[in-house]
Amino acid sequence: MKRILVTGGAGFVGSHLCEKLLNEGNEVIAVDNFFTGSKSNVVHLIDNHYFELIRHDVTMPFFAEIDEIYNLASPASPIHYQHNAIKTVKTAVMGAINMLGLAKRTNAKILQASTSEVYGDPQIHPQPESYWGSVNPIGLRSCYDEGKRVAETLFINYHRQNNVKIKIARIFNTYGPRMHPNDGRVVSNFIVQALTNKDITIFGQGNQTRSFQYVDDLVEGLTKLMNNTEDSFTGPVNIGNPGEFTILELAQIVLEMTNSKSKLIFMPLPEDDPMQRKPDISLAKEKLIWEPKIPLKDGLKKTIDYFESLLLKTK
Repeated sequence: MKRILVTGGAGFVGSHLCEKLLNEGNEVIAVDNFFTGSKSNVVHLIDNHYFELIRHDVTMPFFAEIDEIYNLASPASPIHYQHNAIKTVKTAVMGAINMLGLAKRTNAKILQASTSEVYGDPQIHPQPESYWGSVNPIGLRSCYDEGKRVAETLFINYHRQNNVKIKIARIFNTYGPRMHPNDGRVVSNFIVQALTNKDITIFGQGNQTRSFQYVDDLVEGLTKLMNNTEDSFTGPVNIGNPGEFTILELAQIVLEMTNSKSKLIFMPLPEDDPMQRKPDISLAKEKLIWEPKIPLKDGLKKTIDYFESLLLKTK
């Protein structure tokens, strides 16, 4: 049994990760400031004697004796991370510094949840880990993009300078149950709009592409990366599904699966919105023996079922 700290543990991805780690026989401490996380995501874990939930903001130091840290704390959707851009940067940078300091003191292994956003609006397609990215450092999205890039810098230098055992995952678009219904991400947006028969909002012409991975695939990739015993292999590693879809294709699939009467409406493209996004997962296949298994329609079915039950509760 390992004692594992998960920052952002009451969030969409964090709650699924806590569940998996507990099922594998570990003790889990989840910390969350509940800005985008929710107690309802982990309420089913509260009675587990090996689970502990603590309200805490990672911009402040945290002290515990632990074996591993998954640093997931951060708003991840544009609506949420742009709501308080300074706080987003602080969470990425101060959160990384505080968690790395904890890892150094306790000799714990630490994983950073980075993002495909470090690639910006990419000029190389698909994106390998060797690509440095094309990011606007003063754009509306930069609080998140650049915050995560600085976090990667901090991680690699704590490893080089202080021999902290690190892993860096670059996470691509992820969806599944427990997504926030109003988080502004395309999958949750389309499903909620379709289920309520409201117009489905497409930005631009809908020909921009994304690669969507189901949350269970992501969590499997994160744990495989953490459990990789090659200390010199720090990452970054792309964790994503290389299946590539246009936003228009996604909207049409959601309409079909929900039997919705919603109409498609087109709005101007937001600033710095990437035109294409697809991971090269060769490194994850080689080093982690990992690749996503859940097809888009299978994952969407589970996500639609979740939002249907959520909307029923709120009626």
